[in-house]
Amino acid sequence: MCRGRSETPRDGSRSSRAQLSLSVVEAGIGVVLVLGVTMGFAFGVPSPNTRGTQLDLYAKDTGAVLVHEAPRHHGATRLAEIIESKESFRREKSALETRVDRILPDNLMFRVETPYGSVGYRKPGGVPVGVSTVTTTNGDVTIWVWYV
Repeated sequence: MCRGRSETPRDGSRSSRAQLSLSVVEAGIGVVLVLGVTMGFAFGVPSPNTRGTQLDLYAKDTGAVLVHEAPRHHGATRLAEIIESKESFRREKSALETRVDRILPDNLMFRVETPYGSVGYRKPGGVPVGVSTVTTTNGDVTIWVWYV
């Protein structure tokens, strides 16, 4: 060692610059990776919009239940019996509304339209609506459902 000289070189060589250790760099990359995976699980991916499809299935299932019920008085099915005439619709209107209300979950509203009138609630604008049409011997019955 020479007198008057410092022990650290000043010529810009590697030993004169500060360096991060490799383990610190690896730890930093690991933290970023773990945070990325955690955020992926926490926020997930957006779910597909299946509300309309689900509403269509509710309407279709309601129609299937109604069209396969046995008649109370006469007719091929309960639904055909209800829309046989204006008088039969008036007589069975409240029973139809009660039956559809029991078939559907509590978070759904409905409207059933027949050739002689309709039961249920007015369809709102701007909300997803599921629809199904059932054909009977006495005409078509259309069922609309939507979330409350």
